[in-house]
Amino acid sequence: MLTKIPPKPDLVLASASPRRQELLRLLQVEFEVLPSQIPETSKANETAPELVQRLAQAKAMWAQKIKPKSVIVGADTVVVCDEQILGKPQSREAARNMLNRLSGRHHDVLTGVCTLYEQQCQVDFSRTVVQFSPLSSQEIEAYLDTREPFDKAGAYAIQGFGSRFIRRIDGCYFNVVGLPISLLYQMLQKMGFPFYG
Repeated sequence: MLTKIPPKPDLVLASASPRRQELLRLLQVEFEVLPSQIPETSKANETAPELVQRLAQAKAMWAQKIKPKSVIVGADTVVVCDEQILGKPQSREAARNMLNRLSGRHHDVLTGVCTLYEQQCQVDFSRTVVQFSPLSSQEIEAYLDTREPFDKAGAYAIQGFGSRFIRRIDGCYFNVVGLPISLLYQMLQKMGFPFYG
């Protein structure tokens, strides 16, 4: 038998991302932040949807060990171009290579989301298609100089300086920022999270 979520549950976001924290505030719920210590590495032959869902769940389960009575939210975001997963660049050269790859083309952004409360676990993902404008080498170097690309999957931030390069998107904007808020809201509702008392 599943345990009912209490009227005023503790909600924990298992992420250090300030962008995810900002988006979670849109649900008008109190929460605490517990950055997970899960390495964000892929396994052999793992697809992007499998990767983001596995990591989101791993982050949530890690946080649950510390906060076993809380409702946990875990998330993980990747960019996929030419079926290659682009994570966070580890150097300026890696970021430059990613931006050159995305230039003038479309790519997918996937975010895996996990909601976890005691034995109740839901895992899902959201996909958004992003179209980039063609980028000159001068534009890329100027963007690298902002330092924004270096802790972002795919080496750009749609909500930051990188917004100037986005021609169009098809899907959830918030997914590209790092947390598909509508999907998360539906998952928490399904779990019985008491949003309205």
